[in-house]
Amino acid sequence: MLVASRAFGSALRACPCRSACNLPKQFRTEALQRSRHFPVAYRPATRTMASEKDKAQQAAAEGPPAAQQPTIFDKIVSKDIPATILYEDATALAFKDISPQAPVHFLVIPKKKTGLTGLSQATESHEQLLGHLLVVASKVAKQEKLQEGYRVVINDGKEGCQSVFHIHLHVLGGKQLGWPPC
Repeated sequence: MLVASRAFGSALRACPCRSACNLPKQFRTEALQRSRHFPVAYRPATRTMASEKDKAQQAAAEGPPAAQQPTIFDKIVSKDIPATILYEDATALAFKDISPQAPVHFLVIPKKKTGLTGLSQATESHEQLLGHLLVVASKVAKQEKLQEGYRVVINDGKEGCQSVFHIHLHVLGGKQLGWPPC
């Protein structure tokens, strides 16, 4: 870690854009990590919202899959694709996100879509299922020690960045989350 600290310091002094140099000390490291002049080896690997927008737009262009076509989540439910499962019952499945956006990031999905590819398709017949998914989210959040709080997100449609047409709840926590989220 000492090596990284020295690298941050030398990059700060040598940064040709000088944009980070005028920031308060606590913000310099973050600004340097985002700087195009900062060595790539020290930049954190993160998924950007732009890539999520791209995925959602591509998924929207392809259109929602037919109800009988399996999604990646259907394949996780059937155990054709491995996942780190945190909770499972007859109706729902919770598992860790493969590209977490917070220290704790898991998904809660219904095992059967029952025509519910997104929240905009919800009807009164889905009321019990949607309530159960929220209860499962709460149980798993407690299990994952998110007593200080967490966020539950449902992406719906192209502008909501939905890239998998199988309703799912994202549960994020383990750090102070910001607002607004976009």
